[in-house]
Amino acid sequence: MLYNKKILLLLLSLLLLLMTVVIAERFSPSSKEETTEEETKAPLKQKKIIQHIETDKASYKPGEMVYFTTQLPDSYSTGTLKITYYHLNDVISQQKLKITKNEVHWTWQPPKEDFKGYLVRVQFESETEQDRQTIAVDVSSDWSKFPRYGFLSKFHDMSNEDMESVISGLNRYHINGLQFYDWHYKHHQPIKLENNEPAAHWEDISNRPTSLQTIKTYIDLAHERNMKTMAYNLLYGAIAEAEKDGVKTEWRLFKDRQKNAHDYHPLPDEWKSDVFLVNPAHAEWQTYLINQQKKVYESLPFDGWHIDQLGPRGNVYDYNGNPVALDESFQSFIANAKTKMPDKRLVMNAVNQYGQKQLGESPVDFLYTEVWDSYKYYSDLKRIIDENNQYSKGKYNTVLAAYMNYEFSNQPGTFNTPGVLLANSVIFASGGAHLELGEHMLSKEYFPHENLKMNKSLQSRLLHYYDFLVAYENLLRDNLQEVPITVRSSDWVHFSSQPEQGKIWSFAKQKANKKVIHFINFFDATTLEWRDTNANQTEPQDRKQLTVQLEEDRPIKKVWVASPDKHNGVPISLNFKQENNNVTFTLPSLKYWDMVVIEYEQLIK
Repeated sequence: MLYNKKILLLLLSLLLLLMTVVIAERFSPSSKEETTEEETKAPLKQKKIIQHIETDKASYKPGEMVYFTTQLPDSYSTGTLKITYYHLNDVISQQKLKITKNEVHWTWQPPKEDFKGYLVRVQFESETEQDRQTIAVDVSSDWSKFPRYGFLSKFHDMSNEDMESVISGLNRYHINGLQFYDWHYKHHQPIKLENNEPAAHWEDISNRPTSLQTIKTYIDLAHERNMKTMAYNLLYGAIAEAEKDGVKTEWRLFKDRQKNAHDYHPLPDEWKSDVFLVNPAHAEWQTYLINQQKKVYESLPFDGWHIDQLGPRGNVYDYNGNPVALDESFQSFIANAKTKMPDKRLVMNAVNQYGQKQLGESPVDFLYTEVWDSYKYYSDLKRIIDENNQYSKGKYNTVLAAYMNYEFSNQPGTFNTPGVLLANSVIFASGGAHLELGEHMLSKEYFPHENLKMNKSLQSRLLHYYDFLVAYENLLRDNLQEVPITVRSSDWVHFSSQPEQGKIWSFAKQKANKKVIHFINFFDATTLEWRDTNANQTEPQDRKQLTVQLEEDRPIKKVWVASPDKHNGVPISLNFKQENNNVTFTLPSLKYWDMVVIEYEQLIK
């Protein structure tokens, strides 16, 4: 009996010692990892049960209610949905829903703060199975703060159901503005009028049929989702015989001082006409085209004007033989348009940054760059976004029109998922957005071109990327400042300060008490050209356990990681150790892009 008591006392002592060690590890100042509720439960079978989640709008004004819908298989009409709402790494609220049918609806009232992004995790649980999916919510009173630009390019007679399907799909990617591309009748006369009334139908520049009712319906459907609608047109375009419509020869641009050669942009023979250029600095042309745009707004409730250009034109001259610096004309044109139409939005394309410095000082909603081969590397994408931030003194965010798999799309096929995701990793981490989604994904500068399709895997992966862009917009695009970092690892890879094959590209930005460090994986990259023009970028391996050491002398409160590639973007707290002006932590894995956030004990000054 005494022997048994001794054994019992020994076991109790060992148990107390073990509990002391566990408690010390759990609450050690250098170990901040949080145990989630799921980790304390017996494992359930993981299964794709939540078919999809959607919100009723692409973004919300402060105070607006968010309406959610999620779809389950027909056989799942019982169980529980647990909803968790995150702002960055903080859980701000939770709720539970009893499932009574396979389509579940619920509402959420976000905090009333403006310009905030949220991640919403939806968990299904029954006695034997579970599933977790996510969606994001953007609360922003104005799209220009965090623009996510999409497009439309087909305006023939269409059913309401088909148009609603397109807008609903773009809404799920949180697209909050649409460029209506080549909707117009003529560049110099965008709306076709008959007896001073808008015509019901016309042909666009490529002689495709266009329906006024289709455009109107698309605008209405977009507005219901809180998307802005922008009417595309050139800054300085007129088609042949435009003089019949009041365009004066004295407004045109010429390739020589003697007026022997008009400056024009050639188009296919079967199209309506080549595009002849006029002088955007000419006061009479500005008045003419702005008045034409006013006629557009009288007939169609567009929110604004997406102004295009054709990039550098070499030496060009006005009617009197004077040289014209086209890029220096953009600012005066836009200022005039804003003065004449103050309630309408303006966005202008800076082709390869041509004129962007002037646009950064103009009354536009954001800066937009169409990227061509003089900016063909991944590092160039970040360079453009950084330049735009400098040009606007941090006032405007950036959207890049960057066409993927360009040569590969000369024949039918599917987009190369690794190329698209790696390009988006760079664009989003750098603080930009990507014009790529419309009725289809873009691969050419002529938006109706659609040889390439997105496969289901790419569609699904892109949802996570766009959810991530919205959920973490305050750490990606909200006036952060780039800061230098020194980063090392004793594990499987070296870091680089620029994209390099066989390395991890890392850079950091900071705001308030947070430093945001991006890790983008070029270890397996077959090319450093972002366009992936022949669709041969390799899918990176999902690398595990990357120990990271940073030089850091400020006291750290928390380290966490989030990625569009894992856990549906849900933030994960990391253990860390800080000593001798260094902090060490381990990334659980890295595929395309991880974002690590260091939160300091005190605000950064």
